[in-house]
Amino acid sequence: MDRQFAIVTGASTGIGLELARICAREGCDLLIAADEPEIETAAARLRNEPGAGTIEALHVDLATQEGIEALYAAANGRPIDLLMANAGRGLGHAFLDQELARIRDVIDTNITGTTCLLHRVGNDMRRRNHGRILITGSIAGFTPGSFQAVYNASKSYLNSLSFALREELRDTAITVTCLMPGATETAFFERADMLDTKVGSEAKDDPAMVARQGFDAMMRGEGDVVTGLKNKIQSAMANITPAERLAKQHRKMAEPGSARH
Repeated sequence: MDRQFAIVTGASTGIGLELARICAREGCDLLIAADEPEIETAAARLRNEPGAGTIEALHVDLATQEGIEALYAAANGRPIDLLMANAGRGLGHAFLDQELARIRDVIDTNITGTTCLLHRVGNDMRRRNHGRILITGSIAGFTPGSFQAVYNASKSYLNSLSFALREELRDTAITVTCLMPGATETAFFERADMLDTKVGSEAKDDPAMVARQGFDAMMRGEGDVVTGLKNKIQSAMANITPAERLAKQHRKMAEPGSARH
């Protein structure tokens, strides 16, 4: 029987790497991508996983249309069974203090690039009436993100897009699942310049646990999964809390200098 073919973006570290590791252990052939050269190191490690199929790596900027096309071309026309759209960027500090170029990079990576990839691969899956999609959203998408405004807004977009796409594909054999983690132990907060914040300095969830819950939910065809009891409670409370209060609460977590040592 042919191995399933999976694509995982943002797979050099963190949740994406753990998703790719699960795929390798499940015997999938893999195409992994990220915008940093460490993706090659990740691929070398994944090839040592028991039962791993072929592992191909692509160092590419998924914030650009050219990057998305390069990733699609790297599949060499092979039908994609599993798409894990995990690539994303964070950005801390006050909105007006952020560099516009970094704001654009968050939008281009989290929103534009992910949207283009989903549209390209999703159309292929619809033509074949086969496939599973996992989109990495976030519980951050439920909260106006003071001092993380653009990132939270981008995750709100992804959460919403995921549920809408799932409904549109309801009568097909294609499933769409939204993975909604909370703060996870990855390089995210360092890259977002948030190590001096409360959320950046506190204990976080294990990326392997988050990835496993997301992968399993995708394979079961579930609509979404919020990882961890604390995050489930937080997301439930966000649905009944006024937005202004949520923004004030988020400030306490994400404002520079809010870390407790």
